[in-house]
Amino acid sequence: MKLRTYFKPAACLAMGIALTSNVLAETKMRVASWLPPTHPQNAIVLDTWGKWIDEATEGRVKMVIEYGMGHPKTMFELVEDGVADASWSVHGYMPGRFKLTESVELPNLQAPNAEASSVALWRVHDQYYKPANEHEGLVLAALFTHGPGQIHLAEPINSLADLKSRKIRLGGGIQSQLGERMEVTAVGAPAPKVYEMMQQRVVDGVFIPVGEQKTLRLNEVTKQLVLLPNGMYTMSFSMFINPDFMDNLSPKDQEAIMLVSGEKLSALAGRAWDEGDAEGLKAAKEAGVSILEVKPGDPIDVEFQALIQGMDKEYLDRVSDRDVDAAAALAELRNIARNYTP
Repeated sequence: MKLRTYFKPAACLAMGIALTSNVLAETKMRVASWLPPTHPQNAIVLDTWGKWIDEATEGRVKMVIEYGMGHPKTMFELVEDGVADASWSVHGYMPGRFKLTESVELPNLQAPNAEASSVALWRVHDQYYKPANEHEGLVLAALFTHGPGQIHLAEPINSLADLKSRKIRLGGGIQSQLGERMEVTAVGAPAPKVYEMMQQRVVDGVFIPVGEQKTLRLNEVTKQLVLLPNGMYTMSFSMFINPDFMDNLSPKDQEAIMLVSGEKLSALAGRAWDEGDAEGLKAAKEAGVSILEVKPGDPIDVEFQALIQGMDKEYLDRVSDRDVDAAAALAELRNIARNYTP
């Protein structure tokens, strides 16, 4: 009897050590995000990536999404400094640092969807842009775009010339250049602030994908949605991880995470934005938003094509210091995007 009471605590102790060991073996991957939890980037992309990582690492790495950690332009620094282990953000918020990725933002990409442009950007980065090391200090996990950027307005227009002097929220990058050419009054603010700004008429409109009619509830404050053929632009994003976080993982888990990142994750992100755009257009129609669907050759399309003349050359001039064949990369990007099949 005494022998049994002696071994019972010992067995419990051994079990406790084993449980503690298992807990210690589990690593939390803290991912900072700046859009609402219901946005497809969080509800679909990050959630799915987290599941992929969990499965690939056999439960050793668990993703936790953290919100409200600042403006999207601060995400790069948060991850570089180790405040967050990973995040995602907009290249256009960091002018001067990310220049090559503007190639996918230029008008007339003519990609069938965001999945196509996202995969094209990842492949072209891998082939052409990587030596420029624009994501220095970060482990690049994905590159992607949202769907076509369109015009959401509090008051309708009949031509692009009607936008002159109107206050339009712009998100940086190619959007800003389009705004200059349209002579709008540019207003900067993170995307989650757009609803309030349009509601209070701080701005007269926004250039943003159609999906935000639903995710940011812009269908409640938009009177007119102007849809140009293939949109005006796309916006490029990256997902990235802190190098020290990766270094603290086993080589096996590092490899596992990268196997479920890259082109696979880029395609997922683009696909989620496409699905979000379809839901956004549906929400706009149900809310009674006036939709001006511009066809190729319509006056507004002709106006837009004239307005964007020379933007390719300006881009190639801007990236001439990157020591890459940017012209070949741009041609390849468009070829991949236009001919992409899942």
